[in-house]
Amino acid sequence: MDGLIIKPKWADMVLSGFKPWEIRGSRTHKRGTIGIIKSGSGFVYGTAELVGCIPLTMYEWAANKDRHHVDYSDIDYKTPYAWVMQDPVIYPEPIPYKHPQGAVIWVNLTDRVFQGGGKGE
Repeated sequence: MDGLIIKPKWADMVLSGFKPWEIRGSRTHKRGTIGIIKSGSGFVYGTAELVGCIPLTMYEWAANKDRHHVDYSDIDYKTPYAWVMQDPVIYPEPIPYKHPQGAVIWVNLTDRVFQGGGKGE
């Protein structure tokens, strides 16, 4: 399983189901269950199903603000993409992982990365 690194505020909103669209500046072809990592934490806080990726026009951006909760003025992407999430699961206890040097978007959450057992093994 791969883990997506998200700023803590947005990760909480994704995991609560309040923010099913994570806004990024590039598309992704990944699909399926992904771990949700709060940047800078060293922990995986839960999972979500990544089910799609949609390029957004300004009209689509405005019409779907209730899905992403981001002001257009706060982004600097030529083309913003909505990474569509569903079925979030919050772990009862966050699971620590070893953050690989240079990882800024994705982390491969294999048993070599997870520390101390739990859902990662």
